[in-house]
Amino acid sequence: MLEIIDVTHTYGAYQALGGVKLTLAEGELVCVVGPSGCGKSTLLRCVAGLVQPTGGRILLDGVPVSQTPDNLAVVFQDYSRSLFPWMSAAANVALPLRRKGMDRASRRTAAMEALEQVGLAGAAGKYPWEMSGGMQQRVSIARALAYRPSLLLMDEPFGSVDAQTREDLEDLVLRVCAHHGMTIMLVTHDIDESVYLGDRVVVLSRSPGTVAGDLQVSLPSPRDQIATREHETFVRLRAEVGRLIRGNQLSPQET
Repeated sequence: MLEIIDVTHTYGAYQALGGVKLTLAEGELVCVVGPSGCGKSTLLRCVAGLVQPTGGRILLDGVPVSQTPDNLAVVFQDYSRSLFPWMSAAANVALPLRRKGMDRASRRTAAMEALEQVGLAGAAGKYPWEMSGGMQQRVSIARALAYRPSLLLMDEPFGSVDAQTREDLEDLVLRVCAHHGMTIMLVTHDIDESVYLGDRVVVLSRSPGTVAGDLQVSLPSPRDQIATREHETFVRLRAEVGRLIRGNQLSPQET
């Protein structure tokens, strides 16, 4: 459903992306990792239509991305800037649904259903400043769910929360992906998170970023924060991703 074809991007004299080739199938959760400054977030912003690539093409459902597509949603890392502080949780979630032409009652119903899915049905009337960081990010995720996008992009969405909340939100994403069959592209700097969440882990090289590795993740379902991370496949994949990020090739036994 998503095709990234030889995408490059430069900021002045600096080349962030050096020709990225990548595809996502419908229903996949693909994590993108790489060293700092490799162009992970730039790539995501190009897919979102927020930044126009210098070269190459991006197709979503066969349609070239030239601006932000209507069937796409983004969850950013900085939840404090992505929610309107003067709006309640329910109002924040319902706001983008106006773009779909839904009436007020339908928007309210969809918002409440999405908040229930992320465990915040009782916080619909709260304002962002009345909620913890983890709760605010759940509202951001609920807003994306309510919109029912074909593709959900997540840019280091758990980087600003504590470790326990991060694990809770990771499991929430897995439940959401399984329930809705949603296609998700998630950028993260955390190797463990990429292996835990992903159907695939795509590793970008140092800038200018290209695809250094594309690893299939075959872990038992459902995934568990303790048992999954102890699984031998998890341990092996974590090491492979780490080596690729550091620019080392896989050993012959692991290829």
